[in-house]
Parts: sequence; structure tokens; C-alpha cells
Amino acid sequence: MKDSIDFGKTKVTHLFRKLLLPTVLGMVFSALFVITDGIFVGRGLGSDALAAVNIVAPLFLINTGIGLMFGLGASVVASVHLSRGKVKTARINVTQSVLVSSLFILLLSGLIVWKADDTARLLGSSERLMPLAVDYIYGAVPFFVFSALLSSGMFFVRLDASPKYAMMCNVVPALLNVALDYLFIFEFRWGMLGAAVATSLGFVAGAAMILWYLFLKGRKIKLYPVKTHLKSLRMTVRNVGYMCRLGFPSLLCEAAIATMMFVGNAAFIHYIGEDGVAAYSIACYFFPIIFMVYNAIAQSAQPILSYNHGARFVERVREACRVALGTAVGCGVVFFLLTCFLSPLIVSLFLKPEYKAYELAVDGLPLFASGFVFFAVNIIAIGYYQSVEQDKAAMLVTVMRGFVWMLLCFWLMPVLFGVPGIWLAVPMAELLTFIFVCWLYLTRKK
Repeated sequence: MKDSIDFGKTKVTHLFRKLLLPTVLGMVFSALFVITDGIFVGRGLGSDALAAVNIVAPLFLINTGIGLMFGLGASVVASVHLSRGKVKTARINVTQSVLVSSLFILLLSGLIVWKADDTARLLGSSERLMPLAVDYIYGAVPFFVFSALLSSGMFFVRLDASPKYAMMCNVVPALLNVALDYLFIFEFRWGMLGAAVATSLGFVAGAAMILWYLFLKGRKIKLYPVKTHLKSLRMTVRNVGYMCRLGFPSLLCEAAIATMMFVGNAAFIHYIGEDGVAAYSIACYFFPIIFMVYNAIAQSAQPILSYNHGARFVERVREACRVALGTAVGCGVVFFLLTCFLSPLIVSLFLKPEYKAYELAVDGLPLFASGFVFFAVNIIAIGYYQSVEQDKAAMLVTVMRGFVWMLLCFWLMPVLFGVPGIWLAVPMAELLTFIFVCWLYLTRKK
């Protein structure tokens, strides 16, 4: 499944198209992975179960963010080394990333499972939702290491000129999850635990495909034996630290979505109650899907940007950035229009009309979607800065977007506009970030 790709010579638009289609398709199936859980849980177990999944969802986002941090950081470093002919060094970077991230996730998962009740309470669960949230933690968190490996491994497979295989690493888990969700929820009646285990087994299948590729099928990018003497360990710490620094904005982007869910859940419980959380959960299922598409565009541009940045082909870097930005903005317009016109259909996938949360979600989704175009520009800007090793700029935009503006808007907008203000908090945060990105661009240009 390898393609004929030369990141330094092939026409940029042709390179981008060749990477984008399988990457977006892979993300579509990854989105199907997310949506399937919501549909089966909402239809099979009810609105409280859907709200409980939304309570636990920040854990998934943080875990995915850790995988993206290690994956993107290692991919940027490895891309630069490949552009200079250092294949062995690129392999060592990838191996260091896989080993350290897996060990870290295993330790974190063990701590979360050990303190499952406290974790659910910390995430904002009410006593009514607590048993459902804890069941979901027990079924999902022990398998987080496979989810993180799937997230990071996709970067390495694409860098090795195999975007179609990377796509299949999303397709196979998504289809498996659909089958297992139906079987475990409707046939076996395993409830929340069954939904979580179905998702987890999908991650296991995807991670197995990544490992098989890195051990046996990689052309340039494959796992390489890492030495364990003191000097080698020091080099590993230094390399992993730099990779994490480059990839940290990706973790912050996921953490920002987790913050959005956490603060939004708290706002809706305060103003409306559990029905508000159930309605908001549909937007929270929807938002990461939009993020996945924008992220797919940024990830498609990343090896082109990083390789040509390493080779000092400045005009090719600029062209890749322009193509990615135009594609993302076009997608943002389409997503906004589809959400406005198809809001009832989207909500009906998750909830039956008799639930109070149904009407709340139908009215709120168009408001929520009003920031999708600004969101597109912000994600591409962050991805660009990461890809050309400008980690401080990427970090600054990410922190302003996901934490400063987000927290300010969730505090202020409901006070000014009531419940509609909660739905508009995220769009307002994206608008303020867009203005900040434009200011940063103009300042740097001068």
C-alpha cells in the first residue's frame, strides 16, 4: 500500500491531494467510531447513559492528545532527519516515541482505574450518573495504551509513504466497533460496560495493525533496537523532551476540547440539569468530528511542511500552507450550512423526540456551529507552527484558544444571554482566537 511520494520534488498540490484523501477517509471512519458509541448508547441505553459518556469523554480526549503529542512531535523530527538522509536517526526517534508514550499511558491508566469513583466525581458526574460513568471507565481506560498507539502510529505510517494503510488502520477498528456495539448492547445486554469494551477492542485491532507495520512492513520508518546504557537513556530523554515540546500543542488541542466538555457540562447542569448535559453531549460528539477533519487536513500538510522546512524549500512551505488553509475554510463553510439545515436529523440519530434533551439539542446545534469556519483557520495555524518547529507560537495560540478565551466565554456568555449563551461560548472563543491569529501573523510579517 505504499505510494510513490517524494516530499521534496513532487508538486505540492499533487502531494497534498495524495495524502489528504486517505487521511480524511481515515478520519471519517474514526468519526464513525465516535458516532457509533453515541448512537448505540443513546438509542439502546437512554439519555442518562449518553450524558454519562459525555462526563467520561474528557479522559478519551486527553489520552488521544498524548498519542498525538508523541506522534506529531516524532513525525516532525523524523521528517527533518529524512530530508537530510538520516534514516537510522528517524527510526530511533519513532521507537523512542512509541516506548515512552506507551509506558506513560500504562501508568496513567492504572491510576485512573484505581480511583474510578473519584475520577468520575472530579469530571463533574452527578450521583445519578455515577454508576454509569464508573462502568464506562472500567471498560475503556485499561485499553488506553492501544488508543494512544493508534493515534501516534498514523503519523509514522503516513511519513513512510503509506497513507492508504494508515486509512485502513481507522477503517478496520470503526467497522469492528459497529458490529461489537450492536452485539454487546442489544444482544448481550451488557450496558455501559459492553459499549466501552466494544470501543476498546476496536482500538486493540487498530494498534495491532500499526505494530505489524512498524515491525514488518515499514520501508524507511520502522522500529529500531534502542540501547539501554546511561548515555543512550540520556539521549532518549533529550529527544523525547524535544518531540513532546513540538507536539504539546496537539495535546493542548485535545485538552481544550476536554475543557469545553467539562465546563459546558457544568454550565448545563447549573442552568438546566441532566437533560442539558444530554443535549450538549450531541454537540460534543459532533465537535471532535469537525476537529478530526481539520486535523486530517493539518496532518496531510505536516510531512510536506516539515520535510521542505528541513530542506529549506521556503516557497514549497508557503504553498502547502495556502492549500491547507483554503481546504479547511471550504470545509468549515460546508459543515456550518449542513448543521443549520440538518440539525433535527443529526439529533435524531442520538435521541428519540420524546426526550426533553432532543428539542434542546435541535435549537442549540446551529448556534454551536457558527464558529466552525474560525475553528478551521485556528487549527491549520496551530498545525503550521508545529510543522515548522515554531512550538512557542503554536503553544501560544493553543493556550489562548482552548483555555483563556474558552473559560472566559463560558463564564460570561451565559450571564449575558442565558442558555443560548452556553451554546455560543465555543464559537465566541474561536472568533477571538481567529482575531488573535491574524494579529500574530501580521506582527510576524512586519
